[in-house]
Amino acid sequence: MEDSTGIPEDVVEHGEVFTRRWVVEFILDLCGYTADRDLVALRAVEPACGTGAFLGPMIERLSQSAKAYGYSLNDAGDAIRAFDLLPKNVEATRKMATAVLTAAGWDEAESEMVVSKWIATGDYLLRPAELGSVDFVIGNPPYIRLEDVPETRTLLYRAACQSMTGRADIYVGFIELGLRSLREGGRLGFIVADRWMRNQYGKQLRKMIGDGYSVDVTIQMHDVNAFEESVSAYPAVSVIRRAEQRAAVVANTTSRFGPDDAVAITEWVRGDRREPVLNDRYEISELPRWFRGEDLWPSGSPAVLALVEDLNERFYSLEDRTVGTRIGIGVATGADGVFVTRDSELVEPERLLPLSMAQDTTSGTLKPSGHYLVNPWDEGSLVDLADWPRLRRYFESQDGLLKRRNVAHRQPSRWYRTIDKVDHKLTAREKLLFPDMKMTSHPVYDPGGTYPHHNLYFIVSDTWDLKVLGGLLLSKVAEMTVGAYCVKMRGGTLRFQAQYLRRIRVPRPEDVSAKDADALAAAFEKRDTAAATEVAIRVYGLSEETASWLKSTNQVRSD
Repeated sequence: MEDSTGIPEDVVEHGEVFTRRWVVEFILDLCGYTADRDLVALRAVEPACGTGAFLGPMIERLSQSAKAYGYSLNDAGDAIRAFDLLPKNVEATRKMATAVLTAAGWDEAESEMVVSKWIATGDYLLRPAELGSVDFVIGNPPYIRLEDVPETRTLLYRAACQSMTGRADIYVGFIELGLRSLREGGRLGFIVADRWMRNQYGKQLRKMIGDGYSVDVTIQMHDVNAFEESVSAYPAVSVIRRAEQRAAVVANTTSRFGPDDAVAITEWVRGDRREPVLNDRYEISELPRWFRGEDLWPSGSPAVLALVEDLNERFYSLEDRTVGTRIGIGVATGADGVFVTRDSELVEPERLLPLSMAQDTTSGTLKPSGHYLVNPWDEGSLVDLADWPRLRRYFESQDGLLKRRNVAHRQPSRWYRTIDKVDHKLTAREKLLFPDMKMTSHPVYDPGGTYPHHNLYFIVSDTWDLKVLGGLLLSKVAEMTVGAYCVKMRGGTLRFQAQYLRRIRVPRPEDVSAKDADALAAAFEKRDTAAATEVAIRVYGLSEETASWLKSTNQVRSD
């Protein structure tokens, strides 16, 4: 069954995640939507009200404010606007809102009339221009992947929301259009998955915020029981203001975080002196500024963010031209069952390229497991199968599978190619290998002779001694940086993908003393993370306080 927007109802309902009352109150307080203010003179929008988790407390506060400032209920007719895609949600929320108002002493008929004006069935993403400028946009927008939305409506969403690129979730559009609707000084307060801060599809939204808004508060709540049901939503509370960026409040919470802590953080945010707080429930601090531009935004404790900002200011990206280093990923075949083999007699020996696999790096020393790539490439060009009869017979025996791949459909005459070309120069080069998923930073040295499989990322350099660089990348500093930027998997597994490895900051090789270079290489050879971290602290010139914090944290975990 579809609702009036053409989006299947089960998809909409699947995207509904209802927020606990105390979390709602927390967000309202952080945004300044409080009963002591003249809320009737302001305008608030709840863009996806569901059954009223946010709207109920908002109406309670508006009612108290109206009475305190001497307004009638009719005077508040323009103070709230709320939308939902599902008519049944709108009906339920209207009943709830009317009950809240009548319980507060307002006339029932008048309450019903005002509530019908406040709450409407509709798609917020396609009608924010009707609202004019507003003072607050507050809520928990739905989590629905664009691929679950009918194509016609997806096209409308993309046209309305410039930031909704790639495989974005539609909550990205709610953030963009909510921000655009704010008048100067207006605030958006959402609890939403924080993946957009660290994924490619959030690039345009991050740039938009950096160009015209202030990230006032961001609170990571991944382990907090913030919703009425258990979901893996990786939520964060963000308060973003239409204003020039000022200092940003950053907090990181644990599973112990609860209602009393929310009140304490609100008081801390409102206070004049903001000394950092660290306990077993949350850590909170103030950064002098937020990260700008479209680059990935880091996450983590305030101490992590402060260290990342410091390294970003003083050192070079791991792939900066200045340090002469390049990052890449191993070969993707599109059919590993055909292209990857351990049979050394399968085809002509010249067409077998030794592969390094993620499993070969487990010990920290590369131990090839005898896998080969059945290699159709020769210096960047596909080989002529007529020149390699054994290769031809093998590929033809597998042509049903190979020709079904998308890459073969796009180029039928090149049906036996791998997705990626093979760079034959890479095989002989020494390189550092990183398995994609790991609990700790795990660079492994390859002296040359193998080609990386697609579950491995590699680093080559024209300037660095790779064992020295390996020592830096083994350190807690490198792991902390990747952990701040990457999208973590369940259980805290880190992703050592190219986009995150590029966020690691390094000095120029010539700026590392001979003594420190030797010590880093030795630590790398011994797989001694603690020793590598000690040297890295010196190389990066970290303060005693930062060094002490870094060594005391559990940034490095055992696999």
